[in-house]
Parts: sequence; structure tokens; C-alpha cells
Amino acid sequence: MDRILITGASGPIGAALLALFESQHMQVVRMVRGRARNDAQISWDPLAPLQPVTVSGFDAVVHLAGESIVGRWTAEKQKAIRESRIHGTRHLAAALAECQDKPRVFVCASAIGFYGNRGDEVLREESAGGGGFLAEVCREWEDASQAASAVGIRTVNIRTGLVLSPKGGALGKMLTPFKLGLGGRIGSGRQWSSWIHVDDVAGGIHHVMRTESLAGPANFVAPNPVRNAEFTKVLASVLKRPAFFPVPALALHLAFGRMAADELLLSSQRVEPGKLNATDYPFRFRELRTALEDLVG
Repeated sequence: MDRILITGASGPIGAALLALFESQHMQVVRMVRGRARNDAQISWDPLAPLQPVTVSGFDAVVHLAGESIVGRWTAEKQKAIRESRIHGTRHLAAALAECQDKPRVFVCASAIGFYGNRGDEVLREESAGGGGFLAEVCREWEDASQAASAVGIRTVNIRTGLVLSPKGGALGKMLTPFKLGLGGRIGSGRQWSSWIHVDDVAGGIHHVMRTESLAGPANFVAPNPVRNAEFTKVLASVLKRPAFFPVPALALHLAFGRMAADELLLSSQRVEPGKLNATDYPFRFRELRTALEDLVG
């Protein structure tokens, strides 16, 4: 039986992953903030160093923890976004590098924010990083995992796109206005949205764990990205609602702050899942309509 260590298990991706691991009869131990309640939990503080013995003896480690990027990016919020990812990853990777019984694979979250706002450019794993706050955080986030890679632990940085989940996340925040018939494109609507169904994130992580040839950055997006205008049109159609109310950039700047709105909502990333395609990952949801019908139809 595989023994798996996971951080960030309480989020939408973690919930889907736990369900998958349970179906595969894997033994899962969760790293949690605060006090561990049983033998299936390990207490940790992402901002503090870890004792190597704490993380020894696992076949795979999946690291998903990090402060939510949703909300107004005050200086305090930006600090929490950066430090929760970089310090947590650095401390975990360092402990894995020094532990006696090392894992075969370390799967570490990242994001397509790495590429910055790139318009219509097709982005692959080998594409250069972009500019902006999220791009800087993603670069440092991935760099922080390299202590594990340096000692021979196969390390995979999964650059997730817009994760579609029925349990929170961006889709959850979009549903209320769309169900009320108040949805519409964001800004010009021409920006690319590289999305992925949460079940394919979980399935992709399981695939990564089993695929020895996969290492380094891996784009976790569906094969068919869409422009924002198409995304909103399909979502409204699945919900059987109109989508007549475009949201101007100025309103987004007022609601979220200019930086968060520009990097999260108005940014364009047309990303290909090159490594998942090359290793024959069988996407369950390749088309947006099928994914949304499964989640909210």
C-alpha cells in the first residue's frame, strides 16, 4: 500500500485528491496547522522549519498548501500569499532532502500565473516566465522546491490553470451572479482562460506519481482553452441563463484593486498541457461545456 503525505488537503483540489486516494486504497497522512487530532495527521507551521523525521517514510508527498489568492491584494495579503508558498515549500523540501527514508516523488503546486499576461501567445512548459506579482511568486515557489530535486527526489511543479470545482474556488464565486442572470464577459472578453476540471487535477497528480519520466514543471490545464467571452457564454448556456452584463475593467479595479484585477481576471494565458499530453494522460474533461455540465448542469 502506498503511503502518501499531503498538505493543503482541505481545499477543493485536496478534497478531490483524498477521494481518489481513498478509492485506490492508499494510506494518506495530512499535514495540518494546529494540533494533530489522530495518527492520520501531522501538525506543522508552514513558516517554521520541519524536523526531517516528521516527513520520513512516505512513498509520495503532495504539497498544495498556500494562502488563497482571491481578494484585495493589500500589502498584508501579498505578504501572506508569498510567504505561505515560499517558506512552506522551502521548509518541506529541506526536510525531505534530509530525511532518512525519502519519497520517490514530490509533487508541488504552482500556477500558470508563472507566465504572466501573454495575450494570444501559446505557452508551453519551456516558455519563459512573465512579469508581475504572481509570476514572481511562482518562480520563487518553484525554486523553493529544488532542495528536494537536488538530492534526487523526482520533483514535479504542477502549474494549475483555472480549477473548476463545485466546492468553492473561482467557479463558486461566479455561480450566484450567473444564476441570477447577471453574468457576462470580463473586460474585453478576449483574454484566454486556461481551465481544468478538478477531477483532472486529481487524476493528473495520480498520473504524475506513477509516471517516472515526468519531472520539473508540468502545465495542468485542459487541452482546449477558451477566451473569457466564450467561457461566460458556455456557463450561461449550461445554467440556462442570459449573460448580458459585461463587467468593465474599472469596476473590477474598484472591487478587487488594480493589481489583483489585472493579474487574476484580466490576464490572458493560452496554455498547453504539453507534458500531460506527451505522457498520454487521459483527460476526463477536454471540452469546457462537458466540464461545466458535470459540475453545475
